[in-house]
Amino acid sequence: IVQSEKMSALGNLVAGVAHEINNPTGFLKGNLQPIQDYVGDLFGLLDLYQAEYSQANDAIAHQIEEIELEFIREDLPKLIGSMNLGIERIGNISNSLRTFSRQDQEYKTAFNIHEGINSTLLILKHRSKANEERPAIKIVKDYADIPEVECFPGQLNQVFMNIIANAIDALEENNQGKSYSEIEANLNRVIIRSSKLDENQVQIEIQDNAGGMKPEIKERIFEQGFTTKSVGKGTGLGMAIAQQIITEKHQGQISCNSQFGKGTTFTITLPISEQL
Repeated sequence: IVQSEKMSALGNLVAGVAHEINNPTGFLKGNLQPIQDYVGDLFGLLDLYQAEYSQANDAIAHQIEEIELEFIREDLPKLIGSMNLGIERIGNISNSLRTFSRQDQEYKTAFNIHEGINSTLLILKHRSKANEERPAIKIVKDYADIPEVECFPGQLNQVFMNIIANAIDALEENNQGKSYSEIEANLNRVIIRSSKLDENQVQIEIQDNAGGMKPEIKERIFEQGFTTKSVGKGTGLGMAIAQQIITEKHQGQISCNSQFGKGTTFTITLPISEQL
């Protein structure tokens, strides 16, 4: 109950932050196109002046050279374009935060599973980027054409977050003692597959190549309070909560298949709709 209340409070906070981000972003996005139009008009006017008064006096010629007018002509549209791209990225992050923190109703609603996974991946993107110690973690999305699933979206997003974050943790741990070139030769990967099993079941597989788990650890992976992480880095609740969400809240199944020395795959099976 305490964990549920924490997630609810966090969801409200994230949704509020996303909403506040959207307002100023909307102002910026709405103003950029007029700015681009104004810049085009000003350059057009300069072209007209140069055509009508081709012999500029020394003061004007000096100023044109001083401000590097030709460079400004080339660079200013690029700057505006990069600003527009930045605003789009902020918007995508904001939308992903809203999708991830979606507040669940008392009843299940239709939800695009892929949107939930994508929002989770975007939130975790900072952890998968390349750094000084390793190349970027390769995220492979092998999505099938699956229908929306009747579910509690916020809870499923929590499951995806737990599994993918754990995969990244495992990859980081498996990288210990390896050189950049060694990791580059066998890139860290997280592969996410979706498929439709039958008329009322979909399946999600999340696979990593983080070296797998020993059998004695795999056997306890869904045990409440069990963790292999150091104090302060894990509570041992993540996978236990994930199992509870899938099996009790959604009448689905979750399993773990791990081959020590290779990697781990979590398989989630969900009903598309509740059977009457």
